[in-house]
Amino acid sequence: MAVTRRDLEEAIARYWGVKDAQNTSSQVAGRVGAGTAGSVRGGKHFDVIAELIAKFFREAGYPDSAIRIAKKHGMELPGYYRPQKQWDVVIAHRGTLVAAFELKALGGPSFSNNYNNRIEEALGSAVDLRRAALAELYPGEKPWLGYFFIMEDHAKSREPVRLASKAAIPADSIWQGTSYQDRFAVFCRRLIEENLYDAVCYITSSQHDPHPVEPVASLDWAHFCAGVNARISYLRDLGYPG
Repeated sequence: MAVTRRDLEEAIARYWGVKDAQNTSSQVAGRVGAGTAGSVRGGKHFDVIAELIAKFFREAGYPDSAIRIAKKHGMELPGYYRPQKQWDVVIAHRGTLVAAFELKALGGPSFSNNYNNRIEEALGSAVDLRRAALAELYPGEKPWLGYFFIMEDHAKSREPVRLASKAAIPADSIWQGTSYQDRFAVFCRRLIEENLYDAVCYITSSQHDPHPVEPVASLDWAHFCAGVNARISYLRDLGYPG
């Protein structure tokens, strides 16, 4: 069975369910003095998205040994500016990095706290790996990278964000009057335009209404699926998984 839109919708609903459970657990732990590590640090809410992406490769015949979606499997890949970096989904087979994915989200109520972190993480991961590939640290076929991002749909992610009024040099006018949702749309489009990632899926969603919305047509689930399937088809013609 092919990976479908329904699969995406179910995974996003489960993502919010796990995230809510982690928040509740964190609040209880905080009240009894066991710490306040929240859902962002829990990490498990993205397991359902990792499984969703892994499904593409399982159905294409890749063995379980090639599909890495948990730390115990070994998620580290070589970098150029650092020894290794742990990715969120890694498909490696017969000496080739078939695909590597970053799975990230930005939520409220204070979107500004982690906005720059998310930008820097995505850029750093891609630039580091691409440069490592140029240094011939990746044998086999050229690496393929994917990025999956969930922006929490919230009043504060939809409202315009002011630029610094006393900046030493003005920002690109494209950012004027943009919300965090708008900014990530620009960012994700540029990730593709600059060939930093080969496929990007950008959705907005919320716990109240988990139905995924795709603000940019070229960054929707259909385009993301097409990109992943094209990579699988390309390697199939070269004998992968074999």
